Amino acid sequence: MSLNEHVTIMLNSAIDSLKTVLPIPVVVDQPTLVTAPFNQETMSVLIGVTGNIRGRILFDGDEELFSQVGAAMFGMPISNEMLDSFAGELGNMIAGNLSTFVSQKGVTIDITPPTVIVGDTKLYGFDKALRLPVKLENIGTLTVVLMLELQKENNTFAV
Repeated sequence: MSLNEHVTIMLNSAIDSLKTVLPIPVVVDQPTLVTAPFNQETMSVLIGVTGNIRGRILFDGDEELFSQVGAAMFGMPISNEMLDSFAGELGNMIAGNLSTFVSQKGVTIDITPPTVIVGDTKLYGFDKALRLPVKLENIGTLTVVLMLELQKENNTFAV
């Protein structure tokens, strides 16, 4: 598969996963290209991707966004230590569904356990990434960042 096909599969799978996991209407904006560093200001969840496609997925928002998503899912806002735990689990659910959608397209990936990042942080370690803003109705914008690595397999380049 070509680089463009892998990127398209990952983007479409991310969108399908968000629409499946979140009980909130979403509007997906156009993806844009970003270069390192990516500035994260409040709260993010970082999940590694291994297999036919390698890299990292970042779910970036603020504490209020994650709290309100928790309220939509469980009927009450989530705060304090439970918010950090919920953010990680939400990222895990979205990435897990994403890997299922990717596998249905014939691509094998695995995900790593989530890492929750709180506070002002700059993320390096990638050349280019795709930034996908997702507007959650009456809540805010969750930004999905796909940091995909180029790798050489069988003398062809894949994502």
